[in-house]
Amino acid sequence: GLYDMHGNVAEWCWDVYGPYGEGPQTDPAGPAEGTRRVNRGGGWNDFAKNLRSAYRAATPQENRSFNLGIRLARGAVGAGTVTSIAQQGTAAGGSKILVAYFSWSGNTQGIAREIQRQTGADLFEIEPEKPYSSDYNTVLREAQRDQRVQARPKLKGQVKDISQYDVIFLGFPVWWYVAPTIINTFLEAYDLSGKTIILFATSGGSGFGKTVENLKPSAPGAAIREGKLLNGRPSVAELKKWVDGLGV
Repeated sequence: GLYDMHGNVAEWCWDVYGPYGEGPQTDPAGPAEGTRRVNRGGGWNDFAKNLRSAYRAATPQENRSFNLGIRLARGAVGAGTVTSIAQQGTAAGGSKILVAYFSWSGNTQGIAREIQRQTGADLFEIEPEKPYSSDYNTVLREAQRDQRVQARPKLKGQVKDISQYDVIFLGFPVWWYVAPTIINTFLEAYDLSGKTIILFATSGGSGFGKTVENLKPSAPGAAIREGKLLNGRPSVAELKKWVDGLGV
């Protein structure tokens, strides 16, 4: 009784393209970050061999094509019970989880998405209303300027209902030993009293420095945990070990 499950268009997948890990795999997700996304199956103008759901290709995620699309779906739990993504981000103890992140180069974004995948949390990207420069040297000057005057860059969007979350994973690149000031903007936009905020960060070499100390005044009443500095390319297994050990 199933129709149109193959053909018409190849389908984008959430996974970043890359080699699978060694040994048996259950629902492998690929690496935590990368420049290309997986697409599977084939479109109306492809060869028959490409119409298998097992056929895997990779395309830069900003690309568009007349034979590449998406399939909208909802997850089913149990018999006859349907749940949306917004209902899935709950930890074993009943706490609702949010992964919020600011990413300049894409490194933090890749890690945030893997944490979201492992926890089933909701995902929110922190974006400035006025984007930072895409040039590395220029963005360093912009970061220094913001820190010097303690700027609060305006946010492009907001979390609709922050009150529903008990635990927030908050990710960002470390700029000059502290978080970008847009992270202060994000924290100051909400009442975060009683919430647990777990930091994770990427860095070209510097550590957390005074990050926690600088962020605490922006989230009075919240418990901010230093979390983890994730330099390089942490594996899925490394992230899982860290997340599982947090006890959230």
